[in-house]
Parts: sequence; structure tokens; C-alpha cells
Amino acid sequence: MSAPGALTRRERQILEILYRRGSAAVSEVREAMDDAPSYSAVRTLLGVLEEKGHVKHRAVGLRYVYAPAVAPGKAKRKAVKHLLDTYFGGSPEQIVAALLDVSSTQLTPGELDRMAEMIEKAKREGK
Repeated sequence: MSAPGALTRRERQILEILYRRGSAAVSEVREAMDDAPSYSAVRTLLGVLEEKGHVKHRAVGLRYVYAPAVAPGKAKRKAVKHLLDTYFGGSPEQIVAALLDVSSTQLTPGELDRMAEMIEKAKREGK
């Protein structure tokens, strides 16, 4: 069973579409989905996402246009905090170690340098 407020695969898919597009009507969301469910199913999912506080809508003519309720940066921070607390006991060190372990063969020297610069900047700023 999923945690309260957790998103289903379809809900995540719809949110990704809205973050990419900025906003979209039900039909536009449906067109962007792989193996899309019915129009009414997408409309229902958008309603569920709105109840959960993830999306909002506005009326444009006779249709609703949906958009993310939370700015992308804030949503990313919230998702990382949830991941950090749920899987890494709140330890940033453990999450970075896991990221480096998984990505070690995929990270370029430039990416590693930029990450090291971010760490040095955080040290200087006392974060």
C-alpha cells in the first residue's frame, strides 16, 4: 500500500506532462500520455491531483486548463526531502554516496567538478 498523499504512476505521468508544458487541458494531457486512459479517467485523475494539492485549474471558455500548483523548484525540494527522509534516514551524506555509487560510471569529470564546487560553496556559506 502506498503512503498517504503518494502519487500513482498515472498521477506522476500527468504531473510530468504539466511541468513540461506549464499548463494543459484534459485533452492535451491525454494526447501527451503513453497508452492513455479514457478522457473521463484523465479528468478524474486531474481532479484527484487537485484534491491532493498538486494541480490547480482555471476556466478558459468552456474547458478547464490545469497547471502545477507548486513551482518546479519547490516540488523538487519536497521530493528530495521525502526521498531523503524515507530512504536515507535524513542523511544527506548517505543520499550523495548512493547517487555517486549509482552514477559513478556515468558522471563526467566536468559534472564531478561542478558538484565539488557546489559543496565548497555550501561550506563557505555555512549551509
